[in-house]
Amino acid sequence: MKELSLHILDIAQNSIKAEAEVLRIAIIESLYEDQLTIKIKDDGIGMDSETVKKVVDPFYTTRTTRKVGLGIPLFKSSAEQCEGYFNINSQLGKGTEIVAVFKHSHIDRVPLGNMPETIITILNGCDEMDLIYTHDFNGYTFTLNSKEIKKLLDGVPISNNDVIRWLRDYVAEGLAEIYSEGSSK
Repeated sequence: MKELSLHILDIAQNSIKAEAEVLRIAIIESLYEDQLTIKIKDDGIGMDSETVKKVVDPFYTTRTTRKVGLGIPLFKSSAEQCEGYFNINSQLGKGTEIVAVFKHSHIDRVPLGNMPETIITILNGCDEMDLIYTHDFNGYTFTLNSKEIKKLLDGVPISNNDVIRWLRDYVAEGLAEIYSEGSSK
């Protein structure tokens, strides 16, 4: 995939299918440690240990529409090619956690991509699930918690076009702020 945000979106879609009530996405960028960490954790139905072993195989998928499942294997490969690592932990009935670590400056690391659009797409895809998105850049943090936003909306759906426009700007401005602050350190 051309952007890491597309991997995040792919895994978020898996979380939605796994009936997660809460999805946590954490991105930690540290230029000082030359590391980019992406953590995605849900409380969905989870997987047994055999499925966890199979899910990194591109010729394994639970989808009936195609015979390959490239999302997780490509994400794993991408991390490992950038002097990083990939780990997946899951338990039936408890959820799944994926951690991908990349050398931030690695020449082969694809860009993070458009996180505001990715977050909006996830929120638009599942009103019922709560999303907690945290992005840290050199110690400066932006957080979005959809549960808190839903309380403020007082019954207006988070997928409302005006809300989506506001959220897109809110995420973009929050990320711009932490990148600005974290770059001036």
